[in-house]
Amino acid sequence: MSLSTARSFLSEAGYGEQELDANSALMELDKGLRSGKLGEQCEAVVLFPKLFQKYPFPILINSAFLKLADIFRLGNNFLRLCVLKVTQQSEKHLEKILNVDEFVKRIFSVIHSNDPVARAITLRMLGSMASIIPERKNAHHSIRQSLDSHDNVEVEAAIFAAASFSAQSKDFAAGICNKIGEMIQGLDTPVELKLKLIPILQHMHHNAGLASSSRQLLQQLVTSYPSTQMVVVTLHTFTQLATSSLIDIPKQIQLLLQYLKEDPRKAVKRLSVHDLKLLARKAPHLWTKENTQAMCECALSIPYNNLKLGMLSVLSTLSGTIAIKQYFSPGAGSAPAPSRTTDLVRLAQECCYHSNLAVAAHGVTVLSNIAISCLEKDLLQLEQDTVLGVEALLVLCSQDDGSRAQAILKTALASLVKLLKSRPHLSPSAVELLLCQLRSARDGARVLLCHALAAIAMQQPVLGEAMLGDLVDLYRVAGSSSGSGKQQELLVSLATVVFVASQTSLSAEVKMVIKQQLEKVANGWTVYRVARQASRTGCHEFSGELYQSLRTRVASEHFYFWLNALKEFARAEQCLSGLEDGDYSGAMSAIAEALRAYQKGIASLTAASTPLSPLTFQCEFVKLRIDTLQALSQLICTCNSLKTSPPPAIATTIALTSGNELQRCGRVSTQMKLSMDEFRSLAGCYADLYQSSFDADPATLRNVELQQQSCLLISHVIEALILDPHTASFQEYSVLGSVQAESRYEQRMMSVFSRVLEEVETLSRKHPPVSYLHTGCLCDAVIASLKVPLSFQRYFFQKLQSTSIKLALSPSPRSPNEPIPVQNNQQLALKVEGVVQHGSAPGLFRKIQSVCLNVSSTLQSKSGQEYKIPSENKTNEIEQRVEPHNDYFSTQFLLNFSILGSHTVTVEASVVDCSGIEWKTGPRTTMVIKSLEDPYSQQLRHQQQSQQAVPQAGPQRSVYARFQ
Repeated sequence: MSLSTARSFLSEAGYGEQELDANSALMELDKGLRSGKLGEQCEAVVLFPKLFQKYPFPILINSAFLKLADIFRLGNNFLRLCVLKVTQQSEKHLEKILNVDEFVKRIFSVIHSNDPVARAITLRMLGSMASIIPERKNAHHSIRQSLDSHDNVEVEAAIFAAASFSAQSKDFAAGICNKIGEMIQGLDTPVELKLKLIPILQHMHHNAGLASSSRQLLQQLVTSYPSTQMVVVTLHTFTQLATSSLIDIPKQIQLLLQYLKEDPRKAVKRLSVHDLKLLARKAPHLWTKENTQAMCECALSIPYNNLKLGMLSVLSTLSGTIAIKQYFSPGAGSAPAPSRTTDLVRLAQECCYHSNLAVAAHGVTVLSNIAISCLEKDLLQLEQDTVLGVEALLVLCSQDDGSRAQAILKTALASLVKLLKSRPHLSPSAVELLLCQLRSARDGARVLLCHALAAIAMQQPVLGEAMLGDLVDLYRVAGSSSGSGKQQELLVSLATVVFVASQTSLSAEVKMVIKQQLEKVANGWTVYRVARQASRTGCHEFSGELYQSLRTRVASEHFYFWLNALKEFARAEQCLSGLEDGDYSGAMSAIAEALRAYQKGIASLTAASTPLSPLTFQCEFVKLRIDTLQALSQLICTCNSLKTSPPPAIATTIALTSGNELQRCGRVSTQMKLSMDEFRSLAGCYADLYQSSFDADPATLRNVELQQQSCLLISHVIEALILDPHTASFQEYSVLGSVQAESRYEQRMMSVFSRVLEEVETLSRKHPPVSYLHTGCLCDAVIASLKVPLSFQRYFFQKLQSTSIKLALSPSPRSPNEPIPVQNNQQLALKVEGVVQHGSAPGLFRKIQSVCLNVSSTLQSKSGQEYKIPSENKTNEIEQRVEPHNDYFSTQFLLNFSILGSHTVTVEASVVDCSGIEWKTGPRTTMVIKSLEDPYSQQLRHQQQSQQAVPQAGPQRSVYARFQ
């Protein structure tokens, strides 16, 4: 019964279920550990990794590992093996063990057992703990002794432990290196054991001397033991040692190339190619022109397709790095050779039409990378060869539904899109080619072709209109085959290309075709994905119709409210799509209608949120959109007020008297200043939303940034046209046009920004403020920004990366509202521990480099005497940066509470990514501290009060006696 309860504790709590605390779960597992049945004990042991994952803080982990150590000490070998597996699975939690000495003591006691299997499990346990006990001499001694054991199981465990300790401890590595060398070279050591001992040498990289001696030993082994297995293991250990020590990588490249050329054995050649690819990824800048040339010569002369494929894989990796420029750069004193005559180009051209499709794909990749990287004038032939190679692969792979063919096609299309981005003049013929293949290809290949067409249309929107007719014709026949998974994917991919290709709103014919096919074969999830793509590309009228049809097809009221909110947002943006230049009253009506729809949508969106899915980003983004629309509506009203409430007749006199030229304009100047401040405040709110979206994809962040720039642009236009036309500068906004746009929405927004800035700059030079021309220009800028359909990017619908931080503070109160007492003459040592929790794809867009902890305290209420308190004594403000290790961090703060009373302490966490950008991710935790007077000061104060009271009583008695 206890274990079933523990399993329910450790399973994910559903919505509305109560989650019990860590101590209860640990107690239930402890009952299982103390059970008399072996099965229940084993089941309890294997549940510990889930406990660590759910409650990853040191106090619990320390207690749990001590209990596991007891089981390891007292149990049988099977229980020890279970504890070993738990320890290996929970390796990143080992450093949270507080009583390391006691834990190691209980584990190490088994090393003296007479059972060699028990000793072997203990050695593996010690090896798994090497990260927290790297310098334990008794563990080092036991490993050395066990290497000389006559039991094979114990020796293999000692080898595992020796490798683990060598990776962690410099002293152990230096001490064991000679013994490992003696055992490898000893005649009494079996070959199988030598093959297991050699990989230990890859960890001998702690200093240059140790790495050099290990390399010499490996060099002797390669020449002394020429058997295939020994050469393969030794060469791979060579490579691993070189990648760790870094200084020997050029020598290792030459050694591997030598074996690739001269050794006739296929296994050695395969190993050489594998390790060369590893070095190409690790250090492409260390590949010289001669190394690349040697690889090309080997690939040209090798008759085996598998080896040729591996060599081309190495060359394709190098061709995308700095190594390709080093290869084509002329040597000292030599004349530059034309790129098309080199062996690398010749090899790639030959391989483009190879019978092995994987070889052909790598050939196309190499050719495209050469064409992109090298800027010579005579690259026309290379470009044509690349396009022809892609065409040949498309024809062959588009008729094959196999996963291998699909992977090859994906590689070829990625190379083509990359080439077209740097060589735009090739795009029309490439689009024609893709559309031609799209008609005859299988569904799986069609999906990939659609992705490529969408990427090309994003880069060059001009090509979108040309392909639209063909795409609609294809969509008509997309639902003719059976409703397979590939067909559902094809419906989404084709619809996406249609949305991207439509420069304006979708025509009625296009909508009808897509709807007919969706109703015919699409399931609900496919329809939702199509609607989501329509929202991302700005086709809001169509997406609203799809959301409307889906609302009653979901099984949860939260999903219903979510779809209803999306439908209202689409309707709101649709209201803004019909704006016309110069129609200011129509713009006011459209904004009012959009705001009504947005208010309905935000109510549904709030109802769709749950504790497990709070929809924080979505709510904040929509609220800011509502505030922006309200601010734009108010700005148009302010511009109209110049007509409805013109400046009074004495406005000129008031301006001369006050010295403020803006008083000539009347009340519109004050309203404009308020409007400018509001837009700057909105820009700050968008910046805060950007900073809080650590997990958002780059396109979503760019979208938020565009909204911020739009608000800043409007505020700048108000300042440049009306408030301060003489000092307003356009230089800081001129960089907006230099950023390369990645999406159609961004392209349209950037063109609006550029056009508005040009008009404002021209107008501000010709006419003094404020006239109807200025207010008209402002209203035109508002309408121009609203006419661009808003894009709801991926993060609004889908979170691909999930990162959260959980904090634990100590001392902690026994109950949430109970204050922690502290004497005012002492400082509080506040310990802050934290765990970084990730979703299924950690570090997909950005990784955490450090965590910034800000601790502040404020005085809420004071007790004691009323006197003036210096401001620096009322608050504490401390900030520290800590780097998480294995997703755990810990630090301490010393806080001073010299003022008696209640203080509120706030701990806020933010993260810093690898680029040094700080993200306000939270969380924010508060605790109450009650500062009390220390007993000694309290006693002194009472003594002083009693001494002051005694002399006051004496004179009263003497005066009374005089008048008797």
